Amino acid sequence: MGIFARDESRTTLAASRIARQATASLAGLLAGQGKTRSDLAAAMGVSPGRVSQIMSGDANLTVRTLAAVAEALDADVQITFCPRPQSAEAKAGGSTDSSSLRSSGLPARLSG
Repeated sequence: MGIFARDESRTTLAASRIARQATASLAGLLAGQGKTRSDLAAAMGVSPGRVSQIMSGDANLTVRTLAAVAEALDADVQITFCPRPQSAEAKAGGSTDSSSLRSSGLPARLSG
């Protein structure tokens, strides 16, 4: 059993959401700096096609890739873990996600 086997479909959806957030943020930064994808490719030393892969969100955006983009743009990457707002269904059932964090030795609330 792999580390994602517990609920792989939720993990896949979460990964897609994170990739969209990262690429939207990157697009905003590029626009704010008045730079194009071609400018980013040149600064990273990669092909424009590779930048298109990164910007599409389809490529697996590793921490290393995010760091390379940030360095090329003289920017920082911020990754923050925060609890999700509880849904009405979770409140009614008394279920919380913080129990798994507590049992892992991590604090129930992480802030960045």
